[in-house]
Amino acid sequence: MSNIVLGGGLSGLSAAYYLLKKLPNKPIAIIEKSDRLGGWIKSNILNDGIIFEQGPRTIRPSGTPGINTLTLIDDLGLSNQVVPILSSHPAARNRMIYANQELHSLPSSIFSIFKKQTPFSKPLIRYLVQDLFSPKKTINDESIYDFVNRRFGREFADYLISALICGICAGNSKEISVNFIMKKLFEYEQQYGSISKGLIRNLLKKQNVNVDLKGLPLQAKKERWSVYSFKNGLETLPKYLESYVRKNNVNVELDSKCNNLEICDNSIMLHFENGKHLKADHVISSLPSESLANILQNQHSHLSDLLRNIQNVTVGVVNLCYNEKLISKEGFGFLVPPKEKLPILGVIYDSCCFPKANNTVLTVMMGGYWFEQLFGKHPEEGVLLQTAKEQLKNTLGISRNQLILRSTFFTSVFLSMLLDIMKI
Repeated sequence: MSNIVLGGGLSGLSAAYYLLKKLPNKPIAIIEKSDRLGGWIKSNILNDGIIFEQGPRTIRPSGTPGINTLTLIDDLGLSNQVVPILSSHPAARNRMIYANQELHSLPSSIFSIFKKQTPFSKPLIRYLVQDLFSPKKTINDESIYDFVNRRFGREFADYLISALICGICAGNSKEISVNFIMKKLFEYEQQYGSISKGLIRNLLKKQNVNVDLKGLPLQAKKERWSVYSFKNGLETLPKYLESYVRKNNVNVELDSKCNNLEICDNSIMLHFENGKHLKADHVISSLPSESLANILQNQHSHLSDLLRNIQNVTVGVVNLCYNEKLISKEGFGFLVPPKEKLPILGVIYDSCCFPKANNTVLTVMMGGYWFEQLFGKHPEEGVLLQTAKEQLKNTLGISRNQLILRSTFFTSVFLSMLLDIMKI
């Protein structure tokens, strides 16, 4: 018998990697229903080294998860492939929102919080002060929108947090639990009376903690990385992980869909669509919640129902490349607050983050929580492409006839799984 990992995305590959570290002599298998590993991370390398990312494109180096990921990259021998964006880079400093028919830069320094910046009607410091004096509300949970509105005010919730939630998980901030997506901030209020007090206390605690960094984590700290990717796109990481686990005798089975999981007294039986059966000591699932719900339905119907209640949304992703420089102000890109009622969630300036000659490479994200309402269940790719080009013309003034390359992709994204990817 062996340890089996269901799902061969980044979570599944990472699980297999750490199992090899902990149990080097135990048989391990990865079962993946598609014909490739890597999950939602997919980097298409086109002409002149242009990269179209159809999923996540950067990783944050901060915190314990960030240190763990950088250590993993060192272990894989992948350090020389890393391309960091430093905190001083325009892509790190310039993050924008599109509101009231124009782009607005978000505060990016300690000094900027004392200045009024549109679309906000007062300096950011005023909202932070409001949090200090807002009364604590003892509750178990509420939506992230209601939480932020209560602590900082409606403008902060409408223009900042709602747009941020669109960028993180393409969701509706008015329906996502604060305990799910920003649990630590909620705990700060419940424990200390305000978010600001909690942040200050946490900062003081961190100053007294010595972490012995070395290798890539130490380099990232010294050079003040904001985010990073790889020379050949983010898919480099799952590809190297795949190579590592295969070399260490992990059995990888593609095109294998598990349709039933049966937990016995001392083992677990997995039944597959093709009639195959496997017995395992332990099973680690990195499947989307709905997929896991389907294979648990027969034996654990209550758990299956709970998993199905985890909402999923669909995000349309359109990559576009133009043969000249078209972005007047460099930055990471912009997000669109839902109150603007546009069909896009935001636009990423890929060529500002990772320049490629004189080309402008953009990624338009659309739909999310509102995808079906805007486009129906199964829109033609041409509809998404046309929408992307129209929105780029309206928001950035980019005309359609300058387009030289494009790709269109849309997929269902499960909020909990996407957050796992973003945290890594």
